[in-house]
Amino acid sequence: MTTKTYLELSQDGGGAHKFYEVTVTGTTVTVRYGRIGAAGQTQTSTFPTEEKARAAAAKKIGEKVRKGYAPAVQGQRAARAVTRRQVTSAPATVRAVAPVLWKFRTGSAAFGIHVDEDRCWVGNQAGDVYTLSHTGEVHARFTLPDGVKCLVADDFWIYAGCDDGQVYDLSSKLPFAAYQISADVDIFWLDIHEGVLNVADRGGRLTVIDHEDEHQWARKSRGEHAWMVRADDKAVYHGHHLGVTAYAPDGGRELWDTALEGGVLFGWQEDSAVYAGTAHRKVQRLAKSDGRIEAVYACDASVYSCATSPGGRFVFAGDSASSVYCFDANGTRLWKLGTGCGSALSMQYLDERLYIVTSDGTLACVDASEAAIAAAQDGTVPEARDVKLAAALPTYEPATSTSAVASVSAAPAGTVVVECVQEGGRVRVRVVSEGYDRSWNVQFPRAIREPGTRYAVDALHAAAGGFYRVRGDIRRLR
Repeated sequence: MTTKTYLELSQDGGGAHKFYEVTVTGTTVTVRYGRIGAAGQTQTSTFPTEEKARAAAAKKIGEKVRKGYAPAVQGQRAARAVTRRQVTSAPATVRAVAPVLWKFRTGSAAFGIHVDEDRCWVGNQAGDVYTLSHTGEVHARFTLPDGVKCLVADDFWIYAGCDDGQVYDLSSKLPFAAYQISADVDIFWLDIHEGVLNVADRGGRLTVIDHEDEHQWARKSRGEHAWMVRADDKAVYHGHHLGVTAYAPDGGRELWDTALEGGVLFGWQEDSAVYAGTAHRKVQRLAKSDGRIEAVYACDASVYSCATSPGGRFVFAGDSASSVYCFDANGTRLWKLGTGCGSALSMQYLDERLYIVTSDGTLACVDASEAAIAAAQDGTVPEARDVKLAAALPTYEPATSTSAVASVSAAPAGTVVVECVQEGGRVRVRVVSEGYDRSWNVQFPRAIREPGTRYAVDALHAAAGGFYRVRGDIRRLR
């Protein structure tokens, strides 16, 4: 016998608009939740008896009802539109074109980029995330349920903020939803530091969520449309349409607030400074210690993105008129060149290469060496190579249940065994293998947590907050 309970919480004025569904079939309880109109996420748990399964389901339903959920008929309420960043991209006003070595067309406007020593990542509004080599060969594709707002790195781990309200961990072959952001939060940008998620949203709020996907604190800034958030050990730096505000990472006490002309459209950070690109045609460098403006980098149109070379020796910017700039640390403009492929919505510099993703969905690699730039200014540029998708490209989709995870009968040599443990109303994950602190929780995908289930993971790394993070592949022990 199967019973199903479907609940919704929908508030006027742009508030919560989400559903929660509990299905009981014998000893199995399946929970599905997410934004109304979306497929949502699914979690399945198995219990020793049907009576215990029904009791667990009743407890879950009761918790949601107390939070304001009510019985509803699926499909009667329509899905709400998610904000898509609307950008205009005018043709470049400068004749000289940047020396683009190669470019890859993703098929949709792209905001997310991350470049590390091993590869390049790009995520677009269609929900596709591609990995490429530094020379432009496409290695793999991740297909996420909705548009990718941004890609961020936290040490080894790579995360994608998605329009379905989830943040996906792309660090292994099988991507997982690592954090679920409240369905009424319209993500604009995010940053993750030591496993703690910082979310900037449309309403100008900053929300901080810990490694167990539990809300820590939130602050509403003076401004709205918060497109910048960066974090380190000392503060969280939040950029909105009135300026930049810094908060203490523990508890959210305001440290300083600096007003800037024009809305902040992008943010970057170095060890001692944050950089805010604004609609007022400037990138401004703010001291992390007190928020004072240390340098100004003047562009000729609204700044959509910015980045620096290590230590802030060079500062780069992309504007709404399809141009990219380079400045020295003090603000002197060194060059301005057209992209030839739209306005740069995100960018990153590595080893004399400037990687940009643009309004027409292109990931481009620009040769930013002194010789190549000098030649480009004189009108000589290489012929950009168009990167094509491989015929048999490995493609990965998010795991939404334990069935998507490979099973093994015994833990492979060198792996670490962890176990899902019921603790009150939550399922935690703890280490079983010797040599680890068994009182620490393990940051682990919520969709595959099932009480009593054990997994073998490639490695665990201790985080500063007193918990472990999984690195590499996850296998279920049967």
